[in-house]
Amino acid sequence: MTVQTLAPARSGTLAPRPIRTLAALGDSTVVGVGDPLPGGGWRGFPTLLRDAVGADLLNTGRTGARMADVRNLQLPAAVAARPEAAVVCAGMNDTLRSDFDPAGIQRDLAAVLRALHGVGSHPVVLRYHDHTQVFRLPHRLRAALRARVAALNTAIDGAVQGTGEPGATGVLDLHRLPGGYERTAWSVDRLHPSEQGHRLLARGTAELYRAAGFAVPGEVRLECAGGREVTALHRGAWIVVKGTPWLVRRGRDLGPVILRGLLDGDRAR
Repeated sequence: MTVQTLAPARSGTLAPRPIRTLAALGDSTVVGVGDPLPGGGWRGFPTLLRDAVGADLLNTGRTGARMADVRNLQLPAAVAARPEAAVVCAGMNDTLRSDFDPAGIQRDLAAVLRALHGVGSHPVVLRYHDHTQVFRLPHRLRAALRARVAALNTAIDGAVQGTGEPGATGVLDLHRLPGGYERTAWSVDRLHPSEQGHRLLARGTAELYRAAGFAVPGEVRLECAGGREVTALHRGAWIVVKGTPWLVRRGRDLGPVILRGLLDGDRAR
């Protein structure tokens, strides 16, 4: 699946359906990491999307969340809110763990989508880009991460296709998102969208809802405004305080995976 999946367009005689409640489920991108506010905290694409559709926002996102967390910890609150629309963004944290399980991801996402459909919600799922074009790695590690993202996308495709009527779930394909690979779309860590990137996500999702027959009275502007300016000092502080410790943690977790990949590469040659 390499294109955005849309619900069938509604007849021109029907008024667009309003979105009164929007639910956002997922990881740190849903939290808004990469789009800092001047007074502290994060804004992020769910807030920008909320403003465009004019809805109340229920954001259950948690930093570090994996797909199983979305199903087991976040989904109950979303279902209870009975949102007209929902966004699901998770899976990248799974690719960075030694117990990466594409089949489990597919089962968990399928359960999330079925539950959202069951309360009349129209979910949009984010399908991932080739992150190795953004996050630079040595060749063999780049190949390993690319393979995992491909497996993640296959799991997402399977979950979407296995939940019933075509078009019941929207898919925002980040690989095809205009501007998604631009450097300005990414924060200093190259793992999270910048303010510009969050705006691209919000605009792409809003377009999917509009095409599916929902009212989107507002506009997501791509010009940055209202966020905190990220300076060279902020970037340096991130490397010391966040970046290096993160690499150490992931190195411990992925060490066996990296070693296996190196050995497999030697055997192939």
